[in-house]
Amino acid sequence: MAEKAEDLTINYEEDGVRIVKELDKVVLTARAWATVIFRYQEWDRKKEEYGADKYTIRRYRKRDGEYKQQSKFTISSEGQARQIIEALNGWLGDSTG
Repeated sequence: MAEKAEDLTINYEEDGVRIVKELDKVVLTARAWATVIFRYQEWDRKKEEYGADKYTIRRYRKRDGEYKQQSKFTISSEGQARQIIEALNGWLGDSTG
């Protein structure tokens, strides 16, 4: 695991094939507990190509100088991502003005 939250990744390789390809990440918090949201794609073995973008929020706890994953929530679709955005916008209001 990583010593710094910025170094955390969900890239995963199996038999020389990158199964999970991290596209982007945002570190939301980085203290004793770190929260990171990742944008990624998974390799489809049948189609031999990467699928649609997916999103996951992961929590890590720092122990003995290294972050270890404690929990995760995977956003299952673009539609669900938009519902989460709408709910948060509704609760928080328009913070731009």
